[in-house]
Amino acid sequence: MAHAVLENLFQPERLDELFERTAQKQYKRTLLFSSLVELMHTVVLGVEPTVYAAYRKRRHTLKVSDQAVYDKLDGMELGLSAALVKDSAQQAESVINELAARRDPWLPGYRVRILDGNHLSATEHRIEELRTTWAAPLPGKVLAVLEPETGLATEVFLTPDGHAQERSLLDAVLDTVQERDVWIADRNFCTLKFLFTIAKKLGFFVIRQHGTVKGKLCGRRVFKGEGPTGKIYEQTIAFVYEEKTYKLRRITIELNEATRDGDTSLHLLTNLPATVSAVQVADLYRQRWTIETLFLEVTTTLTCEIHTLCYPKAALFVFCLALVAANAVAVVKAALRAAHGEDQADKLSGYYMALEVKQVHEGMMIAVPPVCWEVFARMGTRRFAKTLKKIAAHVDLERYRKSPRGPKKPPPKKTRYQNGGHVSTHKLLTDREH
Repeated sequence: MAHAVLENLFQPERLDELFERTAQKQYKRTLLFSSLVELMHTVVLGVEPTVYAAYRKRRHTLKVSDQAVYDKLDGMELGLSAALVKDSAQQAESVINELAARRDPWLPGYRVRILDGNHLSATEHRIEELRTTWAAPLPGKVLAVLEPETGLATEVFLTPDGHAQERSLLDAVLDTVQERDVWIADRNFCTLKFLFTIAKKLGFFVIRQHGTVKGKLCGRRVFKGEGPTGKIYEQTIAFVYEEKTYKLRRITIELNEATRDGDTSLHLLTNLPATVSAVQVADLYRQRWTIETLFLEVTTTLTCEIHTLCYPKAALFVFCLALVAANAVAVVKAALRAAHGEDQADKLSGYYMALEVKQVHEGMMIAVPPVCWEVFARMGTRRFAKTLKKIAAHVDLERYRKSPRGPKKPPPKKTRYQNGGHVSTHKLLTDREH
């Protein structure tokens, strides 16, 4: 199923057309954009351990040097990487709609969009300029948008500057705001310009208040109910922006347990109408962790960061390919929901699904050569969705069940650290028996 979805998302003609339409400076000679994407997605999926290993298997068909592949990666345009994610989401959404496998809307009548950032981890010191420093080389930052109804990463915003603030990308985010969008984000994105530009575009937001964003509280705080994480209150707050006064709802959650930062209360700013209750607003923000789960799967299950790719554009391109692979996984999960029901599909582990792709892919491609897979690339949306659902019906769900862990326990106290100290495990186990 995963390979069929990738064949459908990565149609060579469509990819090369996307390149022609989007690329500003890059050009194609012998190495096509579709060929580079096909090579790199095997690395992202863990089928190939390195870029060079993937190149060696394809060196006769690519007909370019390995240096040409690296040069193409190093010069990858950020706009092209972002367009690849958006294009994959549009295709995937069509298939999910045809499967009738969208999840129930979080807020009927609105389109919920979760915004969050991800910092790419440090690369190796391979570039000449990095060899004289011990400092960690950061290849860039990413903002991604997740639509919870489909589970798709629909937009991505990129900067090659590892020191840049996430807020520096907010102007690009604002260009995508549409009427009746509901943007959910953490306090890093709480700026008056971001909030009130969304409102001017007839959109809505649920964003945690940043300590530097000061307003004037109006009236008294009113108790509105209790949620899973604590008691919920509401109060009006006024802000002055561009010489105008705007009033928003401030939803406060008095937490049962403090956050990792030691906060005992959360303040959420929203311009949603009063018909959306304070408890609903708090619940919307609580579900923001969905995008954290996406980043976790992209980081731990897919190879979204290749530490040998030190050039920022190359590193960001690989991260975008991992998001495309995550969109492919979302289509697979949608097919499983359509065939087995949402409750059963939600119990499946992305880790075990990705593990099978890594273990089975090479043997499957020997048994079923690439030419046999071309039929999936040519399928229309309706036929493809029907085929996926048929395959999904045969999946043994027990093989891919999640293994939920129990509640975390505080770590036991350890003896004082001594450099070079050691113990005999056998003696400790013997003491346990007595």
